Amino acid sequence: METIRNYLETMFASMPNTPEVKKAKDELLAMMEDKYNELIADGANENAAVGTVISEFGNLDELAEDLGLQKEIEEVHEKQQDISRRYVSMEEVSAYFKAVRSGAWQVALGVMLCIICVTGPIIAASLKANPGLGVIAMFSCIALAVGLFVFYGIAKKDWNFLKKEPCQIDITTANMVKEMRRNYRTTRAWMLAIGVVLCAFCWVPTAAFVFLGSLVPATLFFMIGVGVFLIVYSSMVDKGFQKILNLNDKKTISGSYGKDDEIEYSSKTATAVMSVYWPTVTCIYLCISFLTFRWDITWIIWPVAGIVRKILNITLAKED
Repeated sequence: METIRNYLETMFASMPNTPEVKKAKDELLAMMEDKYNELIADGANENAAVGTVISEFGNLDELAEDLGLQKEIEEVHEKQQDISRRYVSMEEVSAYFKAVRSGAWQVALGVMLCIICVTGPIIAASLKANPGLGVIAMFSCIALAVGLFVFYGIAKKDWNFLKKEPCQIDITTANMVKEMRRNYRTTRAWMLAIGVVLCAFCWVPTAAFVFLGSLVPATLFFMIGVGVFLIVYSSMVDKGFQKILNLNDKKTISGSYGKDDEIEYSSKTATAVMSVYWPTVTCIYLCISFLTFRWDITWIIWPVAGIVRKILNITLAKED
């Protein structure tokens, strides 16, 4: 039966995502299931029953009149002639996620190096070493970070077609990606939690170990660097899942393949704003903290931001 359901999804993938089409799809599924059960009851094996059902109900053009979908099918054919969507296979998607993880590691490490580069002069001064060594360490970190950013920019060009060309995936690939995303959620939650905690409480070593002298600020920057690394890496990987699940045309049945328990916002502006919400909060937190040096107070930004996000999710969510 799973084969029949997958075949039905393929048949309706390009159809408009309207109540009429959904109703026709459910009716056709019921007819296919009845026929399948009838064949099995008559002694046919599973493969033969599936083949018979597909051959009898597998042409949507022939069933258009019975299902009342003549107009919708004609519109789909006209649209397909105007816009050809590139099919992205499961193998390509798997290769894409390998590239996403590699790219996320490069960008996150580059950002971390930019943050901790200032620790070179701090450590050199604390150890009373040659100041030039600290400066060399600082610029070496910056150079390595720039190299990682450049390499990432070159490598991601192989996947620019996902942004520039109309693409689509089938339901099997979409289900695979959703399962991968669900399995990754626990890891992402831990990485975000640890990253936020490191950024929010990076001031603790400075307050608790004053006796270490000028070496303490280096600890602060290392904690922030690691925290931002975890936040950037986990966010980029999750964004990769989202990009693949959003490939299909949202106006078609296949556009619903990407829906899981994600919040759908009422406008593109709201979606764009919420997509950069946590990076913006992180930036605000760091700016205020470094300007005021009141790390013992600025941590309150995080719980307040969590409450504000919940309110925005409720306010901006699209109604069914």
